[in-house]
Amino acid sequence: MRRLPLFLLLAAVAVAAPARAETLDGALLRAYNNSPVINSSRAGVRALDEKVPQALSSMRPRASANAFLGVQENRMVTKQQDIPLTDSTLQGPVKSVQSGGSVPRSAALSIEQPVFDGFKGMNATRMAETGVFAGRERLRLTEQRVLFGAASAYMNVLRDTAALRLQESNVSVLAEQLRQTRERYVAGQITLTDIAQAEARLAAGQSLASQARAALEASIGAYRQSIGVEPKKLAPGAPVDRLIPKSREEAERIALAEHPVILAALHDADAADIDIKVIQADFMPKLSIVGNVFTQTDVAGIYNRNVGGYVGGRLNVPIYEGGLTSSQVREAKEVAGQRRLDVDVARADVLALVRANWGALQAAKTQISAAQTQIAAAERALYGVREEAKAGQRTTLDILNAQQELLNARIGLIIAQRERVVASYAVLAAMGRLTTEILALEATGYDPAIHFEQVRGLWGGMDTPDGAR
Repeated sequence: MRRLPLFLLLAAVAVAAPARAETLDGALLRAYNNSPVINSSRAGVRALDEKVPQALSSMRPRASANAFLGVQENRMVTKQQDIPLTDSTLQGPVKSVQSGGSVPRSAALSIEQPVFDGFKGMNATRMAETGVFAGRERLRLTEQRVLFGAASAYMNVLRDTAALRLQESNVSVLAEQLRQTRERYVAGQITLTDIAQAEARLAAGQSLASQARAALEASIGAYRQSIGVEPKKLAPGAPVDRLIPKSREEAERIALAEHPVILAALHDADAADIDIKVIQADFMPKLSIVGNVFTQTDVAGIYNRNVGGYVGGRLNVPIYEGGLTSSQVREAKEVAGQRRLDVDVARADVLALVRANWGALQAAKTQISAAQTQIAAAERALYGVREEAKAGQRTTLDILNAQQELLNARIGLIIAQRERVVASYAVLAAMGRLTTEILALEATGYDPAIHFEQVRGLWGGMDTPDGAR
């Protein structure tokens, strides 16, 4: 098996390659701009934005109108004993009947303006804003996961395509080896055992090639899912070492300060603390100004009309609510304690992730160097075994084993090169810096603050703002 140049091990062509190859940066950009996962997360953040005007609405005026319209029929019968003044012996009942119909109707307009609610609305607004900030960090985490998934899918296609080429090349070499073995058998140099060994190794090589083809198809499917298009011609991928600090300690420091998992956990802890104050406001009195104007016609009776209005203050002083609010405060305090512990958990998880990915990156660098040395040694060994076999000092099985060792070494290099690139992106993601800005990708700009500012001060309207997607 002749030696392949190193660049061929990571150069991949999947079907009908166009003139211009797809780059890893281009694939990441395509995945970022077209990812339904990112678009879904953005919609979720926009939904969180609406929690802020909802909280602000608690201190805004409320107005309501109601009206009543009906039909009524009245018949009133009265009886009385009437005694004539001229003759007291004559007396008899007098019956009076009154009847009529009317259309009772009424209308009223009520307005209430909260004045004091125990600071519940203010704290609810702060909690909603904190929830929005946490949502933005989770959106950033989603974007990083999409970018890392795209980088992994890209490198998997390169790896599996190169591995398939090596397996197919190995099948060709084994087929040629079998042909030469049969010629040597005809010449009386070897036995049928050598032919059987070559045939067995060829069948095994064909099986491995079939497995490599299936693995490539699976990687192409994952590529299509992550990036949105079929892979055509892919340029070799490169690690992002320029964006990674020189020491693991520096990477850990950056991760603790910038990773979205930690920042989201901190915002969640702040929101939980504020929620305690929101619930405690239910112990405090509430004051509002209430105004009402109304008109009533034929409601209290036929031919009766009442028009009026009033303005007053409404004071509500809670005294005892059965222990409900007290239980809610205790619950909120426990949740706040849990959220603070979640911050510690998030920090520990991120530090472990940085360390694991940093170790994987260093191991991949060592594996590449070792695999290159192994390939060079395996090539020399294969050449020597073939020469010794010509002198009758080696068997066919020795040649087949040497060929297999060389194939394994080359596949090991392909895997190490893939791990080298992916591990560098994994370290960048563990630091919280796998973003389009850090990677210098010309991505379609999206600023979640735009939609937030558009809806924060809205007092009404059911149409979603434009320009925030």
